[in-house]
Amino acid sequence: MKHNELLESLSKEELIELIGIYSKNWLALDGVWFQSIEEKLGMDEAMYHDERAWERFTVSEAKRIKEFLKLPEQAGIEGLSKALQLRFYANINKDSIEIDGNTLYYTAIDCRVQTARLRKGMPFHPCKSVGVLEYSGFAKTIDSRFTCECVSCYPDITDDTCCCKWKFVLND
Repeated sequence: MKHNELLESLSKEELIELIGIYSKNWLALDGVWFQSIEEKLGMDEAMYHDERAWERFTVSEAKRIKEFLKLPEQAGIEGLSKALQLRFYANINKDSIEIDGNTLYYTAIDCRVQTARLRKGMPFHPCKSVGVLEYSGFAKTIDSRFTCECVSCYPDITDDTCCCKWKFVLND
C-alpha cells in the first residue's frame, strides 16, 4: 500500500489532531445525509435508513479495530474496552468506561450529535433504536458472547447525567 508522504512527515501530535478532524468530518457526513432524508421524507424514513446504515457500518468498524488491535476471536471485556476507545466517536465525544466483573458500562457523557441538534434548534435525535443495533453489533463482532442493553438513551432517558449509557454483559 502506497503511503501518503505528507502523512508520514507529520508529528505524533499532528496525527492525533488529524484523527480528531477526520472523526468530526465523518460525523458531519453522517449528520448531513441523515438531515437530508429527515428534511425531505421525515424522521421515520430517516431513522429507517440510519438503522440500516449503522447495522452494517458498526460491524465493519469493529472488524477493522479488532484486526488493528490483534484481538482474539473472543476478546472479552478487556478487548471490548480497548475497541470502544478506538471508535470514531471516542475521538469527539466525552465518554467513560466502567468494568464490573463480566459487565462493562459505556457512557457517552457528552454527544456531539445531540449538542449540534440543540444548537440548531432541532429536536433531539431519537437514537435509542439505532444505538441498540450499533452497540450490539459492535460488541458481538468483538466477542460473540456479549449481550447489550440500553440503560439510558433518547428518547428513553433514565439517567440525566449523560447523553446515553449502555450495558454489555459477557455471557459464558
